[in-house]
Amino acid sequence: MAGHTQNEIVIGAPLDLVWEMTNDLANWPQLFSEYAAVEILAREGAKTTFRLTMHPDEKGTVWSWVSEREPDRDTLSVKARRVETGPFAHMDIHWRYEEVAAGTRMVWTQDFAMKPDAPVDDDWMTDNINRNSKIQMGLIRDRIEKAAAGQRSAATVAD
Repeated sequence: MAGHTQNEIVIGAPLDLVWEMTNDLANWPQLFSEYAAVEILAREGAKTTFRLTMHPDEKGTVWSWVSEREPDRDTLSVKARRVETGPFAHMDIHWRYEEVAAGTRMVWTQDFAMKPDAPVDDDWMTDNINRNSKIQMGLIRDRIEKAAAGQRSAATVAD
């Protein structure tokens, strides 16, 4: 068995701003509440290899792993995967963006499997990812919409 999640949100902001802010890895700690640090390890063409470090969990454990991320602006999509898989047998993430009347739809699809000796199973992780994705997407939406409002205000003042 394997895990699969798909979560989406509409962000009331232009596609270019959503794309720029969500693909600026160095600023992810300001965009996501769960990440304490991002360390860029390598860049090869559009692909970036980076280390994500989370804030300590309720037990004080700090989780960290290496991932690869490759955005494709032409297809409005991003492919990502964990390189250091930790408790996962594999973790593949696909981000899609779509311009809609209300702004930009952002969709995260995650396909994964937990290792047999992982402390949790695929069902538990599916529920956890679905719950956490909704929280993080809401924060991202709010932060990007705030940035978009700031840009609109600045443009109005410049006029």
